[in-house]
Amino acid sequence: MAGDQNTKSRREILQSALRGAGLLGLGGAVWGITAKKLKASDIVLRPPGAIEEKDFIKACIRCGTCVENCPYDTIKLATLNDQIAVGTPFFEPRSIPCYMCVDVPCVPVCPSGALDVKQLPKEVDGRPTEDPDIRKSRMGLAIIDEKSCLAYWGIRCDACYRACPLIDEAITLEYKRNEKTGKHAILEPHVHHDTCAGCGICEHVCVTEKAAIFVLPHAIASGEVGTHYIKSWDKDDEDRIQDSDKNGDNERKPEDILNDWEELLEDE
Repeated sequence: MAGDQNTKSRREILQSALRGAGLLGLGGAVWGITAKKLKASDIVLRPPGAIEEKDFIKACIRCGTCVENCPYDTIKLATLNDQIAVGTPFFEPRSIPCYMCVDVPCVPVCPSGALDVKQLPKEVDGRPTEDPDIRKSRMGLAIIDEKSCLAYWGIRCDACYRACPLIDEAITLEYKRNEKTGKHAILEPHVHHDTCAGCGICEHVCVTEKAAIFVLPHAIASGEVGTHYIKSWDKDDEDRIQDSDKNGDNERKPEDILNDWEELLEDE
């Protein structure tokens, strides 16, 4: 009897262990599937100095050091509910924007290089230094929905303009006559893509129920012209095309394309 009881006891222990292993395996499988789905979101704003998103996901070790060093609690770590790579830092400007700390405390402490000081080169007398320059941040790009922006309606509102830490650089106002009323002026805000740091303060202070100005990642907010268009008034752009021709990158010249069009017209 004692032998049978020992055998039964060992069998129960083994079955329990196998059930536990099965649950762990299932949990791992579920987590693996979830992790694949949460590799990277297209719409996510990273802290200053973040390297390119696909590289950022690989480099970030989810340590939270940047979060600990942010004095405004702007940065938070993603959870499963955020639909962003779990444990990676991000911020939501409508709730808490980046307040553009001059010393950028969240960046130098990053141990993995996911946040890189070299992305924010501070220059003195035209030469880069080891200190970061928060003005060089390109966390995202502010976009204005003109249909819901009160200023474009003709209602006096310049909240985003006045709150912008790069006032008269990242956001400027254009004065126009209000053709609808014939009175007063319309103060249209305009975002300058080459200066906007993507801090999101403008989105945070926007007075409309759903922000009429909002920050998106550059990859989504910016278009791409293509290399075959040139700015004839820009010598650097002309030089770029000439260098490209020397390297054999552009086999077809503009006149070739025009000739193609002429042939099509003649055929018609």
